[in-house]
Amino acid sequence: MKETQAREEICRIGRSLFERGYVHATAGNISVRLADGFLITPTDACLGFLDPARLAKLDTEGNQTAGDRASKTIALHTRIYTAARKFDAGTACVIHTHSTHCVALTLNQQGDELLPALTPYFVMKVGHVPLIPYHRPGAPEAAESVAQAIERHGAAGTPIRAVMLERLGPNVWHETPGAAMAVLEELEETAKLHLLTGMAKPQPLSDEQIDELRRTFGARW
Repeated sequence: MKETQAREEICRIGRSLFERGYVHATAGNISVRLADGFLITPTDACLGFLDPARLAKLDTEGNQTAGDRASKTIALHTRIYTAARKFDAGTACVIHTHSTHCVALTLNQQGDELLPALTPYFVMKVGHVPLIPYHRPGAPEAAESVAQAIERHGAAGTPIRAVMLERLGPNVWHETPGAAMAVLEELEETAKLHLLTGMAKPQPLSDEQIDELRRTFGARW
């Protein structure tokens, strides 16, 4: 993706997420990996009102070269790109939000994953979502835990496209901003379905049903 197009896409996706309530105030950030570095939303920027010309530009080493001051989460994003591209070479966009239903699930959640295999499209479009224990925003320990989760799942033959930071929000990635947004949407909608069941524990898809999704659609579960 050319830089001019990437700048426009970041702003388009940011506005769409803001207008539909996936992000609020100055929460969340979006980055795109370019041939000569990275673009990322500025620190404390509202994703609904981004200016393409003011997005932060960094070189391949992570040094800022243009634009407003980069979000502190660029360190996490670059770790995601490095880890994820071992298994999905085209990975070129990372989106982080504080999506309400995803975050709500972590407030009383136990275990290593955010959600079970509740729907076929969650299995097909999202896959496993490791739950990363709480660290303060920007903590290097969180980036290390995310990289380890990506490596672990990739080595097991089930590469992931999302992780969930406890009490903070999901990070999702894909080849384009539009594709990454689709992963986020499916993840947040599945979290919403889970919460709508109240105290009841919905039954996940059976092993046989999941295996059929693997064989038919190449689902990574």
